Amino acid sequence: MDSFKLLSFNGKMKTLHLSWMAFFITFLVWFNLAPLLPMIKASLQLSDQQVKALLVLNVALTIPARVIIGALTDKLGPRRVYSSLLLLCSIPCFVFALATSFEIAAIARFLLGFIGAGFVIGIRLISEWFSYRQLGTAAGIYGGWGNFGSAAAAFTLPTIALWFGGEEGWRWAIGFTGLLSVIFAWIFFCSISDTPKGESYYTPKKASAIEITSKRDFVLLVVCKLPMYVALGLLTWQLGESRINLFSASISLIVYLLLTGLYLWQIYECYKVNKAVFDKPVEQESRYEFKQVAILNVLYFATFGSELAVVSILPLFFIETFELSPVFAGMVASSYAFMNLMSRPAGGWLSDHIGRKPILIVLSFGLALGYLAMAYIESSWPLPLAIIVTMLCSFFVQAGEGAVFATVPLIQRRLTGQISGMIGAYGNVGAVIYLTALTLLDYQQFFMFVAATSVVSFAISFMFKEPTGHIIEINADGSKRKIDVAS
Repeated sequence: MDSFKLLSFNGKMKTLHLSWMAFFITFLVWFNLAPLLPMIKASLQLSDQQVKALLVLNVALTIPARVIIGALTDKLGPRRVYSSLLLLCSIPCFVFALATSFEIAAIARFLLGFIGAGFVIGIRLISEWFSYRQLGTAAGIYGGWGNFGSAAAAFTLPTIALWFGGEEGWRWAIGFTGLLSVIFAWIFFCSISDTPKGESYYTPKKASAIEITSKRDFVLLVVCKLPMYVALGLLTWQLGESRINLFSASISLIVYLLLTGLYLWQIYECYKVNKAVFDKPVEQESRYEFKQVAILNVLYFATFGSELAVVSILPLFFIETFELSPVFAGMVASSYAFMNLMSRPAGGWLSDHIGRKPILIVLSFGLALGYLAMAYIESSWPLPLAIIVTMLCSFFVQAGEGAVFATVPLIQRRLTGQISGMIGAYGNVGAVIYLTALTLLDYQQFFMFVAATSVVSFAISFMFKEPTGHIIEINADGSKRKIDVAS
C-alpha cells in the first residue's frame, strides 16, 4: 500500500494540493460578497431589499451549475474544466468589482454562482489518482481545506479593502480574488494531468444525463431531479413581489414555466440516454445501483445544506441570544467554519479505515443529536458551553460531508463527475430549503427542524450498501478493466 505523505508535493500528492488550492480559490471568489457587504451597500447606495437580492442571486445558479460542470468534467476531464472555470468566472468577478449600479452588480453575482460548482471537479480528479484505501482521506482534505476559502474571505478581504481605504476599497478586494482566479487557472492547467501516466480516463457515453442500468433506477433518477427544480422555484419566489420584489409577478410566472419546461426536457434527455434499459437488461457486471446516489443525495442535503444555512445565521444567533457585539459574535460563529480544516478529512479517514456505511450511520446520528442540542441553547447557558456544543455539531456536519464524498467515486468511475454534481447540488437544495424554513420559524424551531431532517437521513443511511469487490470500465480497445472499491 502506498504511503500517504501529506507534506510531499510530488505525484498524487501534488495533484491533491493543487486541487484543494483550486477549490479554495473558488470559495474565496464565491464568498467574497458577505464580508464586504457594508462597504458595497454604502458605495452602490443599495436598499436592504437589494442587498438580500444579491445574497440570493449569489447562490441561485450553483444548483444547475454543479450538474452541468459534473457532466463536463466526465466528458472533457478535470484539467481543462477546472482551469476554464477559474478563468471564465474571473470575468463576472471583475465586472462586480467595477459595478456602478445594482443591475450590473446583480447580473455579475448571478453569474458568479457558477464558480460554486468547482468542488465536483476535484472529486473526479482525486478519484483518478488515489485508490479506495486513501480516497476518503484525500477527498476529505480536498473538501475541508478548500472549503476554508469562505472563512479566509471573511478574515482577509475586509483588511485588503481597508488597506486601499475609502468606500471604494471593496473593489480592490473583490478584484484581487478575480486576479488570483486568473493566475491559478494558468498554474493548474500547466501542472495537472487528468490521470497518472499510462492510465485511461473513462468517459460516459452521453453527458446530457446520468446513465442508469435498470427501469427502476430510471424512475428514481426522474424523482431525484425534481427537488432541484423545486429549490430553484423557491429562489424565484424569494426574488418575487411578495418577498424581495426583484421580479414582477409576470416575470416570476415566466421563470416558473421555464423551470417546468426544463424539468420535462430533462426527463426526455434521461430517457434518450437510457432508453436501451427498456429494451434489454444491462449485463450484470456493468450495473450499479442508483439507489446509492439517492441515499447520498439525502445525506448531503442534511450535512452541507445545513452547514450553508447555519453559517449564514450563527453570528446573528449569538448576538441575539447572548447579547454579544457583532465583532465578537462573528469570531464565535467562525468556530463552526474553522472545524472544516479537520472535520472533513476526519470523516474521509474514518471511512477509509472503518467502512463507508458504519461511518455514515454514526455521523448521521451525531448530526441529529448535535442540532437537537443546539435547539436548547439559550441565554442562561454559559457561553463556553454553547460554543462547545456548536463546534461538536459542526464536527458531525462536516465529517458527514467528508464521509459522503469518500463514497461517491466508488459507485461508477466514469460517472463520478455527474454523480458528484447531483449530490453537490442537493447540498445547495438543502440550504435553500433550510433558509426558507428559517423565515417561518424561530431559532429553536429551526434547529429542531434541521434535527428532524437529520433523523430522516440517519434512518435512510441504513439502506446504503457498503462498496464491495470492483467496478468494471471499458478501455478504448474494448478490453475491460476492474477497479477495486474494497478489499
